[in-house]
Amino acid sequence: MVESRESRDASVQSVDRAISILQVLARGGSVRVSDIASNLDLHKSTVSRLLATLEARGLVAKNETRGSYSLSDGILQLAAGATRRRGGPVLDRQICEELAEAVGETIVVTILDGDAVLSIDQVTGPAPISAINWIGQRSPLHATSSGKLFLAEESPESVTRLLPTLARYTDRTITDPQALATELAAVRDQGFAVVHGERTPGLSAVSVPVRDLEGRMLVALTVSGPSTRIAPQAVPTIVTHARAAAARLSERNGHPKRG
Repeated sequence: MVESRESRDASVQSVDRAISILQVLARGGSVRVSDIASNLDLHKSTVSRLLATLEARGLVAKNETRGSYSLSDGILQLAAGATRRRGGPVLDRQICEELAEAVGETIVVTILDGDAVLSIDQVTGPAPISAINWIGQRSPLHATSSGKLFLAEESPESVTRLLPTLARYTDRTITDPQALATELAAVRDQGFAVVHGERTPGLSAVSVPVRDLEGRMLVALTVSGPSTRIAPQAVPTIVTHARAAAARLSERNGHPKRG
């Protein structure tokens, strides 16, 4: 019998959702069906059906008293076959290349490095005038979109410790602590950060987070280019593309997929 395309697509979706359920259980320990469904934005009936399959395969166990599920020893058997050890986040250059093509700009991947951000990878965009080569360079936290993204994850006390003073780089650099606190609150609320000429005149950037299983921010994924192209009106479209790419990278680092 020839399997229909619709059947294949449904099967792939079921596998995708089952993996997300395992990731939620890995993060939460013992979790009720309703909480899993809410976390992943799925119907309870869908979650229950997938859990039943995972239980039958020995990957999850049901707590009859609490009505919740947790990972079972079957997961340990799978983990034993993992011979590759990771020393950092899983990055997929193809995803970054696809993002660069979609937005037409350079993509930079940065990590938190003490009181600065460090650029660890970059994909040059297709535009004739591309951004600076940032690989290996450390940049200030308060004057870059990736830096603000990392700062937004920190407590006010940690921000003060990391940034005892706010150096000015251009006339757009935020140097007032209260103004920076307001900016970081906005970043936390919207889930992305933007700068227009705060570190380098004429250069703008938009950053979104890549997260791990626990929801911790691993790296910042940044779209960087001339302010003439990354203008305020272009930011919403860039954010949409960047978030989609960041979600794919987050999934590769264990972050559960919604939907």
